[in-house]
Amino acid sequence: MYHDILILGDKNMNIMHLRYVCEIAKTNSISQAAENLFMSQPNLSRAIKELESSLNIEIFVRSSKGMKLTPKGEEFIQYAYRILNEVDEIENLYASNHNDQIKFSISVPRSSYIAKSFTEFARKLQVKCKCELYYKETNALRAIKNILTSHYNLGIIRYQSKFEPYFNLMLKDKELESEVVCEFKPVVVMSKHHVLAQKEIIYTKDLNNFVEIAHADPYVPDLPMTEVKKMELPDAIQQRIFVFERASQFTLLETTHSTFMWVSRVPKELLDKHDLIEKTIVDCDKIYKDVLIFKKNYKLTDIDQLFLTELVTQKRCYIY
Repeated sequence: MYHDILILGDKNMNIMHLRYVCEIAKTNSISQAAENLFMSQPNLSRAIKELESSLNIEIFVRSSKGMKLTPKGEEFIQYAYRILNEVDEIENLYASNHNDQIKFSISVPRSSYIAKSFTEFARKLQVKCKCELYYKETNALRAIKNILTSHYNLGIIRYQSKFEPYFNLMLKDKELESEVVCEFKPVVVMSKHHVLAQKEIIYTKDLNNFVEIAHADPYVPDLPMTEVKKMELPDAIQQRIFVFERASQFTLLETTHSTFMWVSRVPKELLDKHDLIEKTIVDCDKIYKDVLIFKKNYKLTDIDQLFLTELVTQKRCYIY
């Protein structure tokens, strides 16, 4: 989202201020608007006060029904809507027709089959068109936020199936479409030299004395982070190394033979490259879903469809 500055006489006003006002007017609530905008309530309140002070008007008053526009606020918001519509029109015009350059942007979980899909997709595009590709590995919250506020067109979020009702409610509230891409039981990867590598049957408890390579950023809407971490990162494991960058994760697994990592299935060539082995944990009862998300008014482009076709192909190869 652009942070252009409007110059009004000797007053400066950020485009974001207009979006803040519109969101508060829409929800009649500072707290709800802050949640929708993925910012803290104090920061949002401070921004509105600064705007009111800069313009020397009062935009909102508190009432029994929440935040209510003043007469000046009603006048102001009509201009705000008009300006934002024009900004969006300009952005859409040049985003879709910038020297015939096509943009593809997606936020995804850290996953080998998705990374493989993107690699094959990018390779096939080299001779097809002029384009810019944006690929970001992150957690579900950031993937959603990137679509809502950072001009990413697509996202893939991963969650345990037991958390699906929480995510469905949030996606509906944010007016995001969703489609299940993949459903799978996680497996464990470890070095071929790991103590457990030659064991035919492995139970969850067998992992307790080893070091887990993990992500420190699980997220479920409307659930406290402490509760989410307790379910995603159980206390039975005594040692963990939190690593956010996927290449470093595989290097640790390859060089530190006491480590393991829960993953979706990994392409064989990647396992062989890092001298790793994939093991099924017989008593694992977790089911995960990878879900494609995008704005309701967004129409998938030809280049989006090309990536999704590659994604389905790779899923069929590796997720079974």
